Amino acid sequence: MIEVKNVTKSYGMTKALKDVSFTLAPGEIVGLFGENGAGKTTLLKCMLTLLRHGGSVSLDGAPITRENIDRLSFATSEHSFFPGLSAAAHRDFYREHFPKFREKRFAALMDFFELPMHKTLRSFSTGQKNQFEVLLALSQGADYILMDEPFAGNDVFNREDFYRLLLGMLEEGETILLSTHLIEEVSGFVTRALLLHRGELIGDITADALEEQGRSLMDAVKEHYHYRADRVARALGSLTEEGS
Repeated sequence: MIEVKNVTKSYGMTKALKDVSFTLAPGEIVGLFGENGAGKTTLLKCMLTLLRHGGSVSLDGAPITRENIDRLSFATSEHSFFPGLSAAAHRDFYREHFPKFREKRFAALMDFFELPMHKTLRSFSTGQKNQFEVLLALSQGADYILMDEPFAGNDVFNREDFYRLLLGMLEEGETILLSTHLIEEVSGFVTRALLLHRGELIGDITADALEEQGRSLMDAVKEHYHYRADRVARALGSLTEEGS
């Protein structure tokens, strides 16, 4: 289990995260939602020890260090691969450095995304680079797979097919934490949703609870963010008044 406890992060005078606490249990598929600037990317980087922060992040009761960091993987739209290497060279590198590397999964995802095995990554399109980033994170052999807006540049059909593939591919105990703006698209995929707003965790919702209440994830998100359904009408009304 990963435990995030009172994690705080500031950039100068700006607090990006404010005492964020939650746990991730094995086998969960969790969506991390929030507006731009809510702190989603900062939170993921704090969990991976890529940023100094207040509070603590532990894995099965132990701090995350070089000894256990390989149990976490990260797919980021900033990209973490080697642009001068081919997909085949990445496969060989991961095979050597990660004892639990899932070679069959790597091959299956390469085939699914129809990615070239022997071209350098710098020659890939933006969508292909993002697909390969996800592919590496899923193939590393990690128990906890963190993804930060991984599907930018991919069409909706590719994304929908990928969600179905991922559900059939995950092994018992593998955990996904997915940061995305595509709430409605992943609502049938995630088992739980964490809601960030201006650096604070304002909601922690399970799919089971929503089903019992007969509510959709989008309804719950709108409620937590105090969404105003009349905002478009109000703006248009202001324009009409201005022009009259």
